[in-house]
Formats: sequence, structure tokens, C-alpha cells
Amino acid sequence: MLEYSHNHVFVLASLAIALIAGFSGLSLLQGASQMSVPVRKIVVSIAAVILGSGIWSMHFVAMLGLELPVAYYFDPLITLISALTAILFMGLALLIVHFGTRTRGKILLAGVIMGSGIAAMHYIGMSGMELCLPSYSAPQVGMAFAASIALSAASFQLSYGQRSARNIVLGTFGFGIAVFAVHFIAMAGTGFTQSAAYATFVPPMSRGVLAFGVTLSAFVLSGSFLLSGATFATRLGGSTEGVKDPAIPDPMAAEEDVPLTALHAGETVQVSDCRIPYEAESRTHFISPVNVSAIRAEGHYTVLYSGESKLFCPWSISEAETRIGAGPFMRTHRSYLVNLDHVTSFERKKDNGVCYFDETPALPKVPVSRSRLADVRKKLGM
Repeated sequence: MLEYSHNHVFVLASLAIALIAGFSGLSLLQGASQMSVPVRKIVVSIAAVILGSGIWSMHFVAMLGLELPVAYYFDPLITLISALTAILFMGLALLIVHFGTRTRGKILLAGVIMGSGIAAMHYIGMSGMELCLPSYSAPQVGMAFAASIALSAASFQLSYGQRSARNIVLGTFGFGIAVFAVHFIAMAGTGFTQSAAYATFVPPMSRGVLAFGVTLSAFVLSGSFLLSGATFATRLGGSTEGVKDPAIPDPMAAEEDVPLTALHAGETVQVSDCRIPYEAESRTHFISPVNVSAIRAEGHYTVLYSGESKLFCPWSISEAETRIGAGPFMRTHRSYLVNLDHVTSFERKKDNGVCYFDETPALPKVPVSRSRLADVRKKLGM
């Protein structure tokens, strides 16, 4: 077995790339569940490329820092396959948590898929080494996969337990540490031997070409990081999920001036006198239903939309529907409970519809499913 070491500069650079990719991809996905399905597919695809490329770039930056007593190269086709593997696994994991109702089981499954993808990408990339052959035992590979799955599941839980700015930052560190740790856990159980073809081998791809590709990937990731960082800072300056924007007047401040009745379709409808709780600044606040435009399911919790504010509510969508009771609120979609008094316009699609909220910038529109279309139109007086 050959002795080897790692260049510490490349080790630190690989960690930085993993963190940059994690932040870029995860911050891009914040609020993706509010987008239309076609737009959400595009955003999830872009994030999968960013996160998958980050996994691949981290690995090969670290490999460029691998110091062995003999020369070694990488097969270009296998190197490409390893990159596509990381992107495809990340894409599948993100599709699971961004389409359909998000549950703890789905978050865990996504973490398992991501962890499997990280470890698979590592060993596929290692199999492309030429002249210097890696070797490892089945228990060592199993340990690397187990560590990768555990760390990735924790990373997804940090990122998707709640969708707040704090969780994006925690998820970034979770993702970066998972990718970084898996690589070096796997490397700790890897040995290297010199290939018998060393004397006559002609490298298909020099390390200089690999360095160029990795540098290009890192440059693109850095650009994504800057753009994501600017968007993220803007969101922090405005409202974020789970935090009420302090610049927006407190919806509770006007509660005494708002009667618990609302004119709807020519009739006066009694609105439930319950108050809806939401969490912000380490305290539980309350808001009247008449000040809420819509409620969106977010796993076992919900997000309230009021003006420009998005507020994190501990109720589930079913509990909110039960507690609010009769009045202008109505399910338009399995994930949305809408206050029809706040709907400013309606658009009929081919087999569904869309409710628009011109006075609710935080949620400009909400889908209406085909099964609920007739009831919504009737309640709107159409």
C-alpha cells in the first residue's frame, strides 16, 4: 500500500465549496412550494444541479489535494458519470420534499436518498482513478454509506423541519458537513496501490484538465452563492416564513376596529371569534381570522398570509379549518384554506382555477383544484 496525505489548503477549499453549494441551493428553494408547478420544477432542477455539482466539486477539489508518491489520473467518462449521479440523486431527493404534502417520512426518505447519492458519487469517482488504484473492504464501504445517510438525514431535517431563514443557515452547515465528512470518512478506509500498467499508460485526461473543470464549477457555484446571498439578505430585510415583518403594522392592532362579521356574496356571514396563534421572536402571538387572507399547509404546521407578512402557525391545516369554523374560509386545495373575502379576482383554467390576492403581496395567488372548483365559484357568487 502507498502512503498518502492531504494538502490542507485543498481540504479547506473543499469544505468552503460544499458550504457555498449548500447555501446557494437551499436558499434558492426557499418559498418554492408557493410557486406554480412548472416554475417549481425549474427551480428544483436548478437547485439539484447546484447541490449535485457542489458534491462533485467538493470531492474532486479534495482529490486534487491528495498527495501520493506516484502520478494518478481520472477517466473522463467515469468522472462525468459521478457528477451526473450526484445531480440525479439530489434531484430525486428534492422532488420528494417539494411536491405533494411534506411529511417527516418524506423528509427522512429524501435524506436517505441524498446520503446514498453522496456515497455513490464518491465511490464512482474513485473507480475512475488510473495508475493508482483505490482499494477498500465491504465493511468500510458500508460504514461510509451509513455515515452519509445519517448525516444527510440530519441535514434535511435541519433544512425542512421548518422553512425559515434560520433553518436555511443550519441546513447549509448540515449539507456542507455531510458532504465533507463522508468524503474523508470514506478516504480513511481507502488504500492505494500502483497499477501494473504504470510504464505504458497514456492519460486520457490530465489533472490539469480536471483542475480546469473543477475551477469552472467552483466559479459557477460562487456566482450562484452571490446571487442567492443577495436574495436571502433581501428576504431577511422583509418578511420570512415564521417571522412577522416588523415594518408591517401589527394585524392585531386593528382587531378592535374590525367586526367579526364579513359581507360575502351579498350576505352577512358570522366569522369564528377564535384567534389564530403564530410564533415569532420566541413568543406566541395571535391574529384574528378576518385579517388572514389564506392558510397554507407546511407539513404538520401551517403558514398564515396577512398583507406582506408570512406567519408560522403551529396548527395543522385540518385543525385550522375545524377551529375557524363557518364563515368566508374555504378549502380551495388540499394545501390551502382561503378567506374568500380577500380574493380580488378569479381565473378559470381548463379544469381548475386560480384565486388572486392583490392586497396580499406575500401570497399573490392560490390554486383551486378541480374537485373544489364548483364550490368556490358558487361561494364567490359566480
